[in-house]
Amino acid sequence: MTRRQRRPYIGATPVRAIERLIPVPDRIYLDHASTTPILPEAAAAMAEACRTWANPSSPHAEGRAVRAQLEEARGRVAKALGSDATLIFTSGATEAIALAFERVKAGAFIISAVEHPAVHRSAPGARQIAVKADGTLDLDDLDRALEGADRPLVAVQSVNNETGVIHPVADVHARVKAAGGLLLTDCAQSAGKLPLPEADFVVVAAHKLGGPPGIGALLVRDPATLDAIGGQEGGYRPGTPAVPSIMGFAAAIEADHGWYAEAERLRAKLDAAIRAAGGEVVADAAPRIATIACYRMPGVPGAAQMMQLDLAGIAVTAGSACSSGSLKTSPVLTAMGWSEEAAREVIRVSFGPSTCEADIDALLHHWRALKDKRRAA
Repeated sequence: MTRRQRRPYIGATPVRAIERLIPVPDRIYLDHASTTPILPEAAAAMAEACRTWANPSSPHAEGRAVRAQLEEARGRVAKALGSDATLIFTSGATEAIALAFERVKAGAFIISAVEHPAVHRSAPGARQIAVKADGTLDLDDLDRALEGADRPLVAVQSVNNETGVIHPVADVHARVKAAGGLLLTDCAQSAGKLPLPEADFVVVAAHKLGGPPGIGALLVRDPATLDAIGGQEGGYRPGTPAVPSIMGFAAAIEADHGWYAEAERLRAKLDAAIRAAGGEVVADAAPRIATIACYRMPGVPGAAQMMQLDLAGIAVTAGSACSSGSLKTSPVLTAMGWSEEAAREVIRVSFGPSTCEADIDALLHHWRALKDKRRAA
């Protein structure tokens, strides 16, 4: 497909249809780990839901009809994720994480050192599990943290949002269960791409897989492990459900995700070319998801790389979207033992349904040119 044929959608309207009002340059988008543009099928499902919208908590016929849509969507999302857990819709991964930490019946919090900032905000002062130099969890340190802990809630993400490192969640789960604890796994980056791991709580965000922003879910293995406060979502999340967004979420998770195999090939190509050009692949030896990669260009700050690529029409980030605007060094890279200088020379490239080989070739062209310019200076 050509670039113009696969332009992203905004709401229910193709970008091309609104270019008369807002000029949109023909750019290359490689920041899908921050958010993936809304898929056409998700936008269509949202538009249809808006045409029949009513409050699903209302007892009249219109409300009952939308309630039926809501519950059908709940089942569709759970089925597509391969889960039989109780599914609580939230406004996104951040709220799902906060809900779990605020309501869980646990005696202590233990989190990995490389968790998303939302976890660190929800569990200030929690015992942190170290990671190895390759970015994978140090299971021996997890065992030490579990010793003597009183029914702890342990948070370990399935895939790191900056490096793409896949953590050994199955091993973590076995250790946490043996210690009488509960496991929360942030699957925002892996849901729809990799099978969900076994955990007591699983966090999912629609906008990471082609659904709309502002909607996500917390999957709960045993609702008795959470305190309910009344209201909607079985008493766990008061407020009017965002049914149009939920319908978009369901359509997105049910969409064809066969593009993931192509992402594996493209990521491998990019890795090899970056190495050959004198760059460094972050967490090169670790198991990594195909959709996220981090690269270091020695001697060139990541912020400068990001700005130059942006001027060339290519969207990437320096670190995660939640921290790329900060001047602080990535806590993920420092936890892996990187120096402050080296950590500041890293950019993140992330792939999605629209990513094609021409995108990778263009990125490589401009990345090499920037590196050669630096070498000649």
